[in-house]
Amino acid sequence: MAAPGAAATDLEVVRGKRAALFFAAVVIVLGLPLWWKTTETYRAPLPYSQISGLNSLQLRLMVPVTVVFTQESVPLDDQEKLPFTVVHEREIPLKYKLKIKCRFQKAYRRALDHEEEALSLGGIQGYEITFSLLNPDPKSHDVHWDIEGAVQRYVQPFLNALRAVGNFSVDSQILYYAVLGVNPRFDPASSSYYLAAHSLPHVINPVESRLGSSAASLYPVLNFLLYVPELAHSPLYIQDKDGAPVATNAFHSPRWGGIMVYNVDPKAYNGSELPVRVKVDMVRVMEVFLAQLRLLFGIAQPQMPPKCLFSGSKSEGIMSWELDRLLWARSVENLATATTTLTSLAQLLGKISNIVIKDDVASEVYRAVAAVQKAAEELASGHLASAFVASQEAVTSSERAFFDPSLLHLLYFPDDQKFAIYIPLFLPMAVPILLSLFKIFLETRKSWKKPEKID
Repeated sequence: MAAPGAAATDLEVVRGKRAALFFAAVVIVLGLPLWWKTTETYRAPLPYSQISGLNSLQLRLMVPVTVVFTQESVPLDDQEKLPFTVVHEREIPLKYKLKIKCRFQKAYRRALDHEEEALSLGGIQGYEITFSLLNPDPKSHDVHWDIEGAVQRYVQPFLNALRAVGNFSVDSQILYYAVLGVNPRFDPASSSYYLAAHSLPHVINPVESRLGSSAASLYPVLNFLLYVPELAHSPLYIQDKDGAPVATNAFHSPRWGGIMVYNVDPKAYNGSELPVRVKVDMVRVMEVFLAQLRLLFGIAQPQMPPKCLFSGSKSEGIMSWELDRLLWARSVENLATATTTLTSLAQLLGKISNIVIKDDVASEVYRAVAAVQKAAEELASGHLASAFVASQEAVTSSERAFFDPSLLHLLYFPDDQKFAIYIPLFLPMAVPILLSLFKIFLETRKSWKKPEKID
């Protein structure tokens, strides 16, 4: 009777060992990988190698140049001696090309230094341009301005030429009893009032509170103010840093707009009752505002060599080569911004491993990288308009990926907290299995060391 009982006991022990081994195998083979896979942070693959290669991206610009010799530039005796077919092939050797390149780099760098204070168009899809007439003394001045006709005649052609840069909307308004907020000083020598250069920054803030256009606009607002001074402070002039009157009687502020002071002709007060009817000379006003608008967009008046002729119509307010230079500068600026954003994002994701990278974020990164590469190719081909569009897409996609809110979902849930949460759940189940495995290991080791009896 003892033998069957012992056999049953041994069989039960074997079954227990097998059950422990089975549960351990299930936990190790299926449980741990499944738990690790379901709790890991999802990170879509990103083109890290392509992003790192953007820092060494070389931008090349192809500019078609046409050299035209006028009849007066070549002496009459030498006109018939020039072999034009040979000149076309050999007149531009390599040393001349290097000289032109060097001069272009110096001039372009000076322009870029000046344009650092200008308006940045990178990543901005449009602007709202507001023309405001400020009449602080309507009891003395009845001001009339044909702003609609002036916009159609002078401003709209300029904006149409810049339609590749962005979308623009134009509106106007008249503000009564709107003062500059700075008391002008009286000059006894000229019997006039003036605004010193150091007081001009204090003019914008009080006036800006009356404009009210930036709060309701989706795009940045460029303000152009025409200020007709009150009778008690007329005439009013703006002085520069040296104390000399500014010829245009206007000033501009980068990324904000410009202000022009329009003085009423003193002869208008002779024998006239108040309020005096004032008709604004829109030609003179728009000359100033267009010049300020060009400066705000970084289109400075170039220093041309003597006897240099401009080709093309000036009715649009901008030359084709000026537009090309603007597109080139903004494209390079956008590419630099997109490259910096993508590099920062890649470094951030590489350092913090528990940041979630969703598929839509990865697609934005891929789209930004492709847009940067496309913009560089378009610049090398000389297609500035398409290069600028691609650079804007690169900035938009890179910033959309960088500021995606899903990147912060698990930022404050590191791996040590993950183990702290799951260990109390897994420990009661893991202890019996580990003890059983340890007991099986000891018994197996003991059986290996037990000597065999030889009859």
